Amino acid sequence: MGIEYRLTLAGDIPLEQVASVVAPEGVEESALPGYPRLLSGGLEDELGYTVTVSGGSHGYFDAEDDDGTQWEWEPDAYVNVVFHMSKNDQPEAAIPTMVSAVGRVLASQAEDAALVLNGNWLLLTRVAGTVHKHRPSWWDNYGVGDTIFE
Repeated sequence: MGIEYRLTLAGDIPLEQVASVVAPEGVEESALPGYPRLLSGGLEDELGYTVTVSGGSHGYFDAEDDDGTQWEWEPDAYVNVVFHMSKNDQPEAAIPTMVSAVGRVLASQAEDAALVLNGNWLLLTRVAGTVHKHRPSWWDNYGVGDTIFE
């Protein structure tokens, strides 16, 4: 078990397009028959995390918002970018790099988006072009509170 950050983008976006932004060094495609298409890159040594990019349809996502209410989202089509960090590694080094990758994805795509920690806590949403950071203490704790997503 480790720490997972899931960035979800609404829309039918080519997986390679997103993967080239989060893992410019390249990714591998899963060849397992009968499973959804999945691109992955082991960036543990360079960036402190692995990344997977997958797509789907008829999605359902939920997470706890700042005030404890349940946030829900049901995009027709979506792309998930999952950043996985080992529980044995120190996230302080990997978080700024991951947040930078999220910023690059948001800058390269205009779709609605959400960033969720461990499938439970909502950290960021972009709806109709407006970015809203949730859980300010998380952003400040890792020194990325001033990170701007355009």
